[in-house]
Amino acid sequence: MSVIVKIAKSYDNKKLLFAEGIMEGSITYAQSGVNIDKANSIVQTIKKIAKSTNRTGVIGDIGSFGGLFSINTDRYKKPILVSATDGVGTKLKIAFMMKSHSTIGIDLVAMSVNDIAVLGASPMFFLDYISTGKLEENIIIDVIQGIADGCKQAKCALLGGETAEMPGFYKTDEYDLVGFAVGIVDNDNIIDGSNIAVGNSLIGIASNGLHSNGYSLVRHLCFEKLNLKIDQHIDDLGESIGQCLLRPTKIYSEALQLICRDAEIHGLAHITGGGIIDNVSRILPNACKAEIEKDSWQSPPIFSFLQQAGNIDEHEMMRTFNNGLGIVAVVPDSSVDDILTRLNAINEKAWVIGKIKARQGNEEKVRIS
Repeated sequence: MSVIVKIAKSYDNKKLLFAEGIMEGSITYAQSGVNIDKANSIVQTIKKIAKSTNRTGVIGDIGSFGGLFSINTDRYKKPILVSATDGVGTKLKIAFMMKSHSTIGIDLVAMSVNDIAVLGASPMFFLDYISTGKLEENIIIDVIQGIADGCKQAKCALLGGETAEMPGFYKTDEYDLVGFAVGIVDNDNIIDGSNIAVGNSLIGIASNGLHSNGYSLVRHLCFEKLNLKIDQHIDDLGESIGQCLLRPTKIYSEALQLICRDAEIHGLAHITGGGIIDNVSRILPNACKAEIEKDSWQSPPIFSFLQQAGNIDEHEMMRTFNNGLGIVAVVPDSSVDDILTRLNAINEKAWVIGKIKARQGNEEKVRIS
């Protein structure tokens, strides 16, 4: 291929700079780095994976310009749609380091589905957005399979998505993920914290590790300060640091639907970015504060490992990580025993972790002691 370019410029008559190019041969989208044929091939595989998540309400298959879902309004007096969107954050870097992509999709589903579940909503469908520099079929399929696994756990359909190939925008074998979840709840059953009152109890439901928050701090500590290798075995953890950090986020939608079905729940908080302090604060009325007893639940060993290795103070831990609690529920005392029994019956560890008390003036809404 040869290119002839002529550039002319005249300052006297103020002609604009122009270029005349003549290119021998044609150029294609594929030569610029975007392979439409490969993308179409991947979509055919994605269709099969997505179909495995189908549930009542799904209309048609992936491949149209939008996903169709029929709502059974007979089940609801005043149906309200609840939506959420989120990503996985820098936990993706752990997947890249491990060269393991089969579970990161579960994290993507969990982050949005858990957010709508704490409002009392039942998830209906999920959509994903994957962007990468070059479509690597094995990686993309692993990611999509993980998303489908997460949807199955949440009992929602993978209704559609977008896979974008953007050459030059990402490093080799790297990508970014965004997820979108939509659920439904009856207006009378929305859990928004407005019924939280002094004397209510707090129940914490166990996490299985870091979930998908605080990874910028974790990576800085583990791989820059401590110089750990991703496959390095850590005795305190009983596994390699990479295995521990890549463990997928728990999905709580079914557990929360179980306890919300006919038990009295006044508030639910998903413990994500901002840790226990910021997320419990979000659901509390201004007249209330939560007093939480730190030693009232069991934390996975990763949290004590990070705190000790990084000399991280207690307040920073509680505002950065979930510290062993994926969900915090605020309930009347009369519901405590029933809810704990239900959770234990489905092998969800849970503990009474504190009480709601009256807040005076500008007191902090959450106190952990």
